[in-house]
Amino acid sequence: MKKVLAIIGPTAVGKTSLSIELAKQFHGEIISGDSMQVYRGLNIGTAKITENEQQNIAHHLINIRNVDQRFSVADFKEVATKKIDEITRSKRLPIIVGGTGFYLQALLEDLSLGRDSYEGSPRIREKWHAYAQMHSQLQLWQQLNSIDPQAAAGIPVTNEVRVVRALEVYEKTGHLFSEQHDDQSLKYDALLIGLNTDRELLYARINQRVDQMVTAGLEQEAKQLYERGGTQLPAGKGIGYREWYPYFEKQVTKEAVINLIKQDSRHYAKRQLTWFRNKMTVNWFDVIQHPEQLDQIMALINNWREK
Repeated sequence: MKKVLAIIGPTAVGKTSLSIELAKQFHGEIISGDSMQVYRGLNIGTAKITENEQQNIAHHLINIRNVDQRFSVADFKEVATKKIDEITRSKRLPIIVGGTGFYLQALLEDLSLGRDSYEGSPRIREKWHAYAQMHSQLQLWQQLNSIDPQAAAGIPVTNEVRVVRALEVYEKTGHLFSEQHDDQSLKYDALLIGLNTDRELLYARINQRVDQMVTAGLEQEAKQLYERGGTQLPAGKGIGYREWYPYFEKQVTKEAVINLIKQDSRHYAKRQLTWFRNKMTVNWFDVIQHPEQLDQIMALINNWREK
């Protein structure tokens, strides 16, 4: 099986810097596993790596969609699979970096995503989107939770597209969305390196990152997204963007927006950790408080590559 290295963990924990170091050491190319970094123009709010930060390491699946184009987990799986094949053929190591757990699991475990039933039933899809508009995203999520609580636990209330997909697959096929895991097969020889740190320290780093984003121009980036359609866009529901829309409509203060982004980011980090701990086999390290653990990571990767 092809070898794939993955660097995972919550936001603001140092995945990007580690990925560059490992790519240099092991002749790797990096595939972004982030569901928002695919969108052009969304640089600040997605903490997208800059050209200088890339240090001449090849990066893939960044800036490949416009904000009005949908990019699903099935799309990610298809494109990432091709990139892994290309990188492997060039005798380099594919390194996936990101915190979107379901994307990574779908790729590495070759999950059946119900793609045919999903794309073939627009009537069901439209019905559930209309339900969310008439009631709320919370009530839509509660519908899924009553049918498939395991799937609901892994999908944020605000991710209407994924909630609708899970409901749609169940209604069309009669099978729970979460049952797709029963069909999983190991497609790659994958090694997962997980980064985490003390919760208070992690939350402080998240808050600091949000402040840095605001200073760097996050408001202007969000305003451009808002003016193009906001939550009506596939890219418009991301954390760091959606919180600004009430501010642009003069409903809340800027301070409230920034505090909400910090809160949503912390909650997302907690969900990310829960997902990876419950769904995947991960080797966890804390290189923030224990930088000496980098040597352990290097040794682990060396042993894995020699097998």
